[in-house]
Formats: sequence, structure tokens, C-alpha cells
Amino acid sequence: MRRILVTVSYDGTAYSGWQKQKNENIKTVQGEFERACKRLFKTEIGTIGASRTDAGVHALGQRAVFDIDSTIPTDRIPMALNSFLPEDIVITAAEDAEADFNPRFAAKSKTYEYKIYNSPFRNPIYRNFTEYVREKLDVTKMKQAAEAFVGEHDFKGFCSSGNSSKTTVRTIYGISVEKDGSVITIRVTGNGFLYNMVRIIAGTLIYVGNGKIDPSDMADIIASGDRIRAGKTAGPLGLTLMEVVY
Repeated sequence: MRRILVTVSYDGTAYSGWQKQKNENIKTVQGEFERACKRLFKTEIGTIGASRTDAGVHALGQRAVFDIDSTIPTDRIPMALNSFLPEDIVITAAEDAEADFNPRFAAKSKTYEYKIYNSPFRNPIYRNFTEYVREKLDVTKMKQAAEAFVGEHDFKGFCSSGNSSKTTVRTIYGISVEKDGSVITIRVTGNGFLYNMVRIIAGTLIYVGNGKIDPSDMADIIASGDRIRAGKTAGPLGLTLMEVVY
């Protein structure tokens, strides 16, 4: 048996997240991936993903492993699998991994980007990949507030009620807020993230940008652990898993 680690990119618009559901009629990225594996390797294949991205969330650097008993060379697996996958899911790389390697628990860091389309009018080209915000956002204030997230904190005020993690302490290695035309990109790198954590960070920074939260209050809001004091949970379409580092 060989354990293969692949990098997966997908447009999550049409899917109910990464994780396969008991109801096979619910369309998921993992479900499509495992169906492609079955067609290629002629047997049932189970997969383990690095991140359980939610419905509508995208990825350029999702990682996943599966075990095979096959003579197909590792470097040819991406092209072979892609021939069985829909156009909105692409395997971009494959490598051999240790037999006990788990892409979720072995991750040293993960990077997400959250994109906001900030303009008086919607742009249909960006509709599936950004959160639309009509009122003008103050990016300078958003940058100031973002600095408070860096470091190790208890982020219990920045996770949704469905969180099942044993601890809500996480470390943010870096966060940036940049604007290019009408698109604002929030890029966050950390050692791990709680359920909806990045989307709540994004929603909170939107509140900073439109004046509902003062940047100087951000450190106190984080320390309070009070979900009510943080901003809304921003929508899923603006979120993309960019990279998982081992």
C-alpha cells in the first residue's frame, strides 16, 4: 500500500463543503474526489482532508491523502484523476507520504484569504468569490484592527456554536488587509482555525471598516471571549483555503 498526498483546488460554489455526507445525494468535494478515485483505481478509496471547508468555500491548496495498491506513478496521478473529476475540482500535485501521515493533524500552518468586493454596485464576475459590501470601507482602520489578532489568543469569541475543538486557543502568525481596485483581501496564516473563525474575523473587520467597531477596541474584544462583541459571520463565498504547510 502507498499513501498519496495530493493538493486539491476547487470552486466550492456548487458543493456542500469538503466533507462527504451520509446522504449521498448531497454534493460534496470529498464525495466527487472519492468517486473519481474509485473509477481510476477500480476500488473504494477513503480520503482524509486537511480542512473541512464549509458549503460555498473555495480552495487553491486543500491537501488530502488516500491509500492505494497501484502501479500508477505518483507524478501521473493528478492528470489521471482529473480526467474523472468535474471541471470545478482539480488535483494540482501529488507526492508520496508516510503510512501514518494525517494531513489535518500534521499541519504546521494554514493560510486563508477572504475577499470583499467593496463598491456601490455588484460585479457579476466576482459574485461567487467575494462578499459584497456596498458601503465604503476604511481599509486603514481595518489594517490597524487586524494587528490585534497576531499572536496566541483564546479565540472563543470568534467561533460558531458548532465548534468541537478541545481548546479555543490558536496562534495567528500573520494577517494582512490589502485593497486592489474594488477588492479587499484579508489574508490570515495561523497554526489552526476554529469553526467559522476566519469568516468571523472577516466580518469583524468589515464592522471596523464601516465604523461599527473602533480599531482600538479590538484587543479588548478578543480578550473578552464574547461572541456578541465581535462582528457578523461573513458569507462563505469570499473564503478560499490557500495553503497548508507541513
